[in-house]
Amino acid sequence: MILRSSQIGPLRSSQAGQRGAILLLLLVMVSVLGLAASMAGQSWRSTMQQAREAELLFRGQQYQQAVASYYAVKHGPQQMLPAKLEHLLRDPRFPSVVRHLRKLYNDPMTGEDWELVTDPAERIIGVRSSSDLEPFRKDGFPKSLDKLRGKTSYQEWEFVFAPSKKQSQKRTTQNPFARPGTESAKP
Repeated sequence: MILRSSQIGPLRSSQAGQRGAILLLLLVMVSVLGLAASMAGQSWRSTMQQAREAELLFRGQQYQQAVASYYAVKHGPQQMLPAKLEHLLRDPRFPSVVRHLRKLYNDPMTGEDWELVTDPAERIIGVRSSSDLEPFRKDGFPKSLDKLRGKTSYQEWEFVFAPSKKQSQKRTTQNPFARPGTESAKP
């Protein structure tokens, strides 16, 4: 059987059209898969940031409470704030081991050291993250962290202990080792 060129032409153009449609379908499928992968990556990144944010709140509160504990222990004529974070691990004011913090935590947002918040005497009153990412949580903080409401970056989240005048006057007459609700006795 002999085919004429007029019969071969339409056959070739039909195959080329099918190949073009398959190529177009393949390109659309690759694009859809790429979009799905990028959405999954963004979702994973958001989930990880939210987990690190929760850890930031926990660790920041640990430092805030440790500074408050350090300040509450009166040794000598006045109360003091720590000069270094290491003083929260082992209080140098005592010959025996007095701990206010179990271990030094890194900033969970950066994995590096915290930025220190100090008073005018260069004593540590708290810590803050060096991350400039925008937090997911903007409201609904515990009362002790109410200052974090509406902040636009983690750098603005400061976990600070600020003794009130009433608290410092009260502490000068009380034994810091006395249990709450009991008479304050001098050591």
